[in-house]
Order: sequence, then C-alpha cells, then structure tokens
Amino acid sequence: MSEFLAELIGTMIVIIFGGGVVGGVVLKKTKAESAGWIVVTIGWGLAVTMAVYAVGEFSGAHVNPAVTLGFAVVGEFPWAKVPIYLLAQFIGAFIGAVIVFLNYLPHWKETKDQAAKLGVFATDPAVRSPFSNLISEMIGTFVLVLGLLFIGANDFTDGLNPLIVGALIVAIGMSLGGTTGYAINPARDLGPRIAHALLPIPGKGSSDWSYAWIPVVGPIMGGIYGAVFYHGLFLGDFSVLFWVLSAIVFILIVGAVIMELKKNASLEIKEEKVI
Repeated sequence: MSEFLAELIGTMIVIIFGGGVVGGVVLKKTKAESAGWIVVTIGWGLAVTMAVYAVGEFSGAHVNPAVTLGFAVVGEFPWAKVPIYLLAQFIGAFIGAVIVFLNYLPHWKETKDQAAKLGVFATDPAVRSPFSNLISEMIGTFVLVLGLLFIGANDFTDGLNPLIVGALIVAIGMSLGGTTGYAINPARDLGPRIAHALLPIPGKGSSDWSYAWIPVVGPIMGGIYGAVFYHGLFLGDFSVLFWVLSAIVFILIVGAVIMELKKNASLEIKEEKVI
C-alpha cells in the first residue's frame, strides 16, 4: 500500500468511527441518543486506535496534518512527503464524513437542531471566544504531539502502541476537550466541514465558516510547538525556532487572558448598573 493511500484510509477510519459516535449521540431516534460525552471521547480514542492498527505499518498513521507538520519541523519526517500526507488526510476525512452521512440517512430529517447536525461533522466552542478557543486547540494538540513523542520514546509489547495512542486521545477529550470539542486535527475538522457544506443534509443550516480557521490554525501551531518543545526540553535542542515559538505562544496566551479579563470586567459593570 502506498503512503498516500494509507493516510487516506487511516484518516477516513478516524472520521467514520469518530464522526459516527457523535452522530449516534446527538442525532434524534438513534439507539445511542444522549449517551453523553464519555461515549464520545471513548469513541474517538478507539477511532484513532483502529486507524493506527490499519495503516501504521505503511505510513506511520499520522492521520493528522498537525502531527505531520510537527514531526517535519523537528526533522523526524521528510518535508518532501508532507504535501502527499496532507492531501491524503484531507481527502480521507472528507470521504469518512460522507460515509457517516450515509450511515445516518433517516436521522437527519428527524433532527431539528442545526448545531447538532453540524457537530457530527465539525467542532464548535462551548463558549465562543476566538482567542481563548484558539488557545484551547493549541493546548490540546500540544499535548497530543508531546504525548506521541513520549510514547515513541518508550518500548511497548508489539501491538500495544495503538492502544496507548487511543488512550491519549481519550485523555485529551475528557480533560481538555470540553471547551472546543477538541478538533486537535485540521483535517478532522475542515474535511468534514466541507462535506457538511456540500451534502444534501435536510435543514442543515450554516457550516460556521467564521469559526473554521480556529480548528485549523490552533492544532497546527500546537502540534509544531509540541514537537519543538519536546526536542528542546527533553533532547536539549534549544533551536532559534524553540525561542521564537515560545515567545509567540506566550504573547497569544497573555492576549487571551487580557481579553477574557476585560470581558469579565465589562460584564460586572453591566450587572452593577442593572442592580
């Protein structure tokens, strides 16, 4: 199997199981309706586990542009292969989303909530605050790439690695995913969001393109910084890029904190006027 086909199939598997579990939980009249967040996080973890088992030996099962770019930046993956991997991942995610759509054909018309229908395909924030949402996606993907490098630095019994990677996804979802739905993967969000825009989903509403940049930019920044951070603190490779990215991340975090403090102050003033 070619690396292109492996990444396409691997990412497709991630979306079939990941988007599929969301569909089961949020769409009306499914057997899994309202099963809850724990089911969603476990479903996504198993989705990644199955993808790694399926194509890991052929492509390394990046199935995530943030992982591919992060590894490439620190020299653990050749730049010449990056375009092929990214293209395969986005196509695979789109195809996976189409399959999820087909699986739930009778349930789209039964579901009136447009946000729920979009949620089967793409992420959205629990509280819409762009820079804070960006930071959440950066943190989640930072932990993902850092965790993958931790796992790669240890020896496990043959065949166990995919399970550990899946557990990492579950941990991120349970611990950090409640803010934005933890895209932590540009292809996972953008590919299915495009599918949502193109597919004939009854009463689907907007694809929320004003938010779409956050689950793309956030994971890319977080993934690259996770790889650079690992090489800096754990391998002693304090490159110029490490310091530049550290400064950018620090500025973004400070900016997000200041914005939230201003919002809180403004809200308190309004509440005092009402009283």
